[in-house]
Amino acid sequence: MTHNTLFDRFFHDKTVFVTGHTGFIGSWLSFWLSTIGANVIGYSSGIPTNPSNFDILDLKNKIKHYTGDINDQENLQSVISQNKPEIIIHLAAQSLVTNSYENPVNTIQTNVMGTVNLLEAIRHTSSVNVCVVMTSDKCYDNKEINYAYKETDPLGGHDPYSASKGAAEIVTTSYRNSFFNPTKIHEHHVGLSTVRAGNVIGGGDWAKNRLVSDCVNALSKNESILIRNPNAVRPWQHVLEPISGILCLIQKMWDDPINYSQAWNFGPITSNPIIPVSELVSKIISKWGTGHWSDISNTTSQHEAHLLMLDSTKANQHLKWNPIYSIDEAITETINWYAEYFKHSHNIQDFTLKQIYDYIQKGKRLNLTWTQ
Repeated sequence: MTHNTLFDRFFHDKTVFVTGHTGFIGSWLSFWLSTIGANVIGYSSGIPTNPSNFDILDLKNKIKHYTGDINDQENLQSVISQNKPEIIIHLAAQSLVTNSYENPVNTIQTNVMGTVNLLEAIRHTSSVNVCVVMTSDKCYDNKEINYAYKETDPLGGHDPYSASKGAAEIVTTSYRNSFFNPTKIHEHHVGLSTVRAGNVIGGGDWAKNRLVSDCVNALSKNESILIRNPNAVRPWQHVLEPISGILCLIQKMWDDPINYSQAWNFGPITSNPIIPVSELVSKIISKWGTGHWSDISNTTSQHEAHLLMLDSTKANQHLKWNPIYSIDEAITETINWYAEYFKHSHNIQDFTLKQIYDYIQKGKRLNLTWTQ
């Protein structure tokens, strides 16, 4: 199934190093890159869930897979030096707010110092031309008001996870200013950007304490879905949205690192209705066909944000990137994937490829630049 897009032509035969490639977003990204001829090198501390999208998509036989800790500077440097990547996409992280309360030190160590370790490795590797560090929409100093955050808004973080992502942004900006300054690109040849996505959903997410995976796990067992924060509002988006944004940004940075090495938001369609967790869960149940949910919110539990939105105007205007799926389309694609997995698991790789193909085809109908 050929895509014939700008991405196919650009990434073919390029060596791309992906940290966190065994995770939800990382596995989708690595799978897409592998289908368009990129030489993908994955580096991750392990396979985080069972089942896992990494195993389901048989990525160990499609890419070069390394097991290693992002906090192990020496090993990380060795793997990068050995493989000489041209492009690095940094996704490795402790990625759950709830876990950050249970283990704040590990969260900060992994998300902040892990990023430092990667940037230090790039300083000592001559092959790298582009690096994109993915943080989170939670990196902003969220006032929980009816406002979509822009790249120029202050960073912050109430909980350890959010704080670690804000700190990772600050660290990356410092390294860009100090060691990878775009005005001195002829000296170091490295474009360095950060990316902030919304709350990503899609097939293949099996992590505990993430909304869709918790829903699917309960629905598949005919159990009630337990919801901690039913009134919380998030920028929901399909996993392919930020991935297409990252790939679009990399191509721009490769051609023009001076103007594109900066921070970027890749959020959902701004015309999407702002819906709370409870409504998203109800839509998931409707698509699944049966099920129910229970409110287990607790006023004494640890803080989680109730309202958060992203403004992607900058990416729309300067990268010519736009999100493709409405919230209903994102939910449909997500539930269709899980339904296929439970009914025809042997066919899930082809089904995943078809979902990427369908996403690209809708982008073509919208005349998005990267799909041409």
